[in-house]
Amino acid sequence: MSARFDPIIGRYLRLDLGGRPHRLYVEEAGEGIPLLCLHTAGADGRQYRDLMLDERVTSRFRVIAFDMPWHGKSSPPEGWQDEEYRLSTDAYVGMILEISQALELDRPVVLGCSIGGRIVLQLAADHPEKFRGLIGAQGAAWQEPWYDTGWLHRPDVHGGEVCAALISGLIAPGGPEADRHETLWHYMQGGPGVFKGDLWFYRVDGDLRDTIARIDTGRCPLWLMAGEYDFSCRPEDMQATADAIPGCHSIVMERLGHFPMSENYGQFARSLIPVLEEIAGPAPAAHRAAAEHHQS
Repeated sequence: MSARFDPIIGRYLRLDLGGRPHRLYVEEAGEGIPLLCLHTAGADGRQYRDLMLDERVTSRFRVIAFDMPWHGKSSPPEGWQDEEYRLSTDAYVGMILEISQALELDRPVVLGCSIGGRIVLQLAADHPEKFRGLIGAQGAAWQEPWYDTGWLHRPDVHGGEVCAALISGLIAPGGPEADRHETLWHYMQGGPGVFKGDLWFYRVDGDLRDTIARIDTGRCPLWLMAGEYDFSCRPEDMQATADAIPGCHSIVMERLGHFPMSENYGQFARSLIPVLEEIAGPAPAAHRAAAEHHQS
């Protein structure tokens, strides 16, 4: 194979989040409608690598993925050693809004998965006018916790390997083996206590069962998706949330688990691209020809 660069640009964005200075790592590819991608708990923006390489998407969307503070290439803020990391609903929403403003995004589409799939519900309830569309993969207002977070930050346990072991069963069988192991590798690299801190939002602070009553899909369209093999956010959890929100679209994705964009992007694209096309509107003839060539 000859050497080549992927058409992805990575840079550091300096901004204040929650009144504290941060240096945030951001990657992007493509041009057009902004598509802001939110990674799962304990991982980072690398989960969207294949989406950023899909010309069917990047020909019409400016795809942006950032590593949240404490994740990936985004370091914690100064003084992190004296605090326990906990992701709260307010901090998560504020982060998304401040990053969108800093990047001067005009009503972006937000695609989030897992914790990112849940926070889009809060965005839909409180800030629908700021977004063109909201897509929650593995998104539901609440799931009963099925795991013990006490193992996720102990001096006698390798946290990364425990995190990877914990989530390994959430990946659907039959997908590309290399993508399965790359998804697990991302989890093995998480910082001490970071996965546990993200799950504080997922398990404690982020119960949105009452919040979804305020969602008006007439102000911002909303899609919820769930992989059929996911037992963390089960299809029935997603569907119960969608049924409680008038006008919410719901999709059960075949042959996928909890990490659709990284465990088997080709299968995920079968569900995602029609949603993006609905948001973007009819495609130009040249784009349709390119998409048909990609599928052939």
